[in-house]
Amino acid sequence: VEVQGDLVTVNMAAGISNKGGFLALRCSLFSCYGGGVLPAVSLQRPRELRSRTASTTSSSAESPYNEKYCIDLVRSRDYEGFLCSLLLPVPSRRSSIALRAFNVELAQIKDAVSQKTIGLIRMQFWKTAVEDIFKDDPPYQPVTSELWRAVKKHNFTKRWLLRIINEREKDMEDQAYRNLQELESYSENTQSSLLYLLLEALGVRDVHADHAASHIGKAQGIITCLRAIPYNSQRRKVYLPMDICMLHGVSQEDFIRGSREKNVRDVVYDIASQAHTHLQHARTFTKNVPLNAFPALLHTVALEDYLERARKADFDVFHPALQQRNPLLPLHLYLRSWKKIY
Repeated sequence: VEVQGDLVTVNMAAGISNKGGFLALRCSLFSCYGGGVLPAVSLQRPRELRSRTASTTSSSAESPYNEKYCIDLVRSRDYEGFLCSLLLPVPSRRSSIALRAFNVELAQIKDAVSQKTIGLIRMQFWKTAVEDIFKDDPPYQPVTSELWRAVKKHNFTKRWLLRIINEREKDMEDQAYRNLQELESYSENTQSSLLYLLLEALGVRDVHADHAASHIGKAQGIITCLRAIPYNSQRRKVYLPMDICMLHGVSQEDFIRGSREKNVRDVVYDIASQAHTHLQHARTFTKNVPLNAFPALLHTVALEDYLERARKADFDVFHPALQQRNPLLPLHLYLRSWKKIY
């Protein structure tokens, strides 16, 4: 397992395949012109031109390569999200993969660039791409083509897509969070916004489902921050809330050195406790959340699994057990899906 910024990278065994251009889960669970006359050129009317452009865009969006690119990207960079997408109803799976691929593309910009300016240019590309997608003129790129297809099918709210980009653009400042509330705000604007879009892919527009998604997204953002500690420490970077670190007398250097002292573990415990609180709060909406919204909220299983393993490791984020994935996670996800609980 390798955590890079907001992404969890896992090398998978060949148990999940792409069959017939879509997702499937195996039962093992898993001429040049030679003459002297130039060809005739006819002028198109604007309506004809638009029609041909729309036809070209549609053809590009239906390319099997685009779908496979997104599947491979999500499977390698967001393994848990990939598993959750497999458990969505068939009409929503491809759109879910497109949304998660969009999120992965944005999340890896920060670690992929050496200069902030380059990162901001890439963020501007995605802002323009989203605007063009809603104008029915997406760039010819695999993720944008798949996202255009999903927007056409589900009529996604543009605000959620732009909010994810804007928040990640602000995160290019590469500074630690001043307090836990800042981390929660970042998580709400990124992870929760993604969940709102997944709910829309399921045809759910419900206030109770949105409330649950808000808390699950915050928990996911907090836990991702914890999981990224070993990776970021190797790069001499620490993004944990400064107020909690100061409360326990822990410096950034302690995390960079990989300290496993009690005060370091206390910082992790406090942050993990807040994530657990959000998960518990999300479940208080269970009775009011529509059943068809549950598949979009299944990421709670992976979050709960990490918190439990962290507890067993006494909240030592550098413990070897926390650097590996749980091989039973696909089964746990399937059982929760079958029981229709999150």
